[in-house]
Amino acid sequence: MIIRSGSTSVAAFKLRWIGALLLASAMVISGCSDSDSDSESGGGPPVSDPATTTAPPSPSTGPDPASPPAPAEAPSGEARVVVSPKGVVLPVKGREGGGYRVETPCANSAVVRGATPVVGVPVVLDVGHGGDEEGAKGPNGLTEKVVNLAVAGYARAALQRQGTPAVLTRTGDYRMTLGARAEVALALRPRAYVSIHHNSVPDGPRAGPGTETFYQLGSAGSKRLAGLIYEEVVNALSNYRVAWVADRDAGAKYRPNSRGGDYYAILRQAGSVTAVLAELAFISNPPEADLLARAEVQQVEGEAVARGILRFLNSDAPGSGYVTPYPRDEPAGPGGGSSGCVDPPL
Repeated sequence: MIIRSGSTSVAAFKLRWIGALLLASAMVISGCSDSDSDSESGGGPPVSDPATTTAPPSPSTGPDPASPPAPAEAPSGEARVVVSPKGVVLPVKGREGGGYRVETPCANSAVVRGATPVVGVPVVLDVGHGGDEEGAKGPNGLTEKVVNLAVAGYARAALQRQGTPAVLTRTGDYRMTLGARAEVALALRPRAYVSIHHNSVPDGPRAGPGTETFYQLGSAGSKRLAGLIYEEVVNALSNYRVAWVADRDAGAKYRPNSRGGDYYAILRQAGSVTAVLAELAFISNPPEADLLARAEVQQVEGEAVARGILRFLNSDAPGSGYVTPYPRDEPAGPGGGSSGCVDPPL
């Protein structure tokens, strides 16, 4: 589910494996909003609910969390992004006192020492929501922030198995502003920047998955990436026979703001970086929420996202599912700003 951009308005399973996966994701070194206010998208069960606990890629199907493959280390003084000793991905503003002056997830300034520089990463996966901005929530208690993180972890593992390093913007259960997310992408300049979300408030029933991918206006690359991710996710989820729901214009599409630019800040603030916002399924729909609570379905989604990205990077495939969206006046959900944001330990 998505959020608005521009204002300061605001949007876990207790699993040891999630901590390991997320730290691994960071050591390889994953919001959206409208044009006028900061906000994100959201939706899953409380982090501590064992009944809906989900698992990240295991060492047998993904990189070893203890020693993940890392991109080439940046030359001294040239790092644009680092991973803190606690596994938090941070854009670098400069060197200071033997450490790095960084922008924190809550858009504050801090100095970290002992951080690992990151360079040469072609894919950044933005993990929507986090902390007290849970995103959308399923009738089974499943929160979007939890599902987004698990799916992004599976996507990253699938990319790395194919030799394509990827970084997550958010590696744990903490808040992160839209601007801080964009700073990671702008610093790394990846070939693909994909924000992972799950949706709520559909228009009604649909014969198949109601997946939506949003691309940047005026960007042929973003449009193609959106079409490829849409194609792969819909093909993968169509193997499940459930009562799907959707918006009437489900597909690969754009959403303009009142000034003719991109409505969602996650796309707008990415600048010239090729970016896509993906709403993979409707967590607010009971049968879909039950699917999303299953680790194997999260893996199916993550691997589908990875296939779409790999096809974008390695082929000229055009993608599919392109639609003309109907006009929307309702704002996205709140969140994505710095008001009330508390940084995680760095």
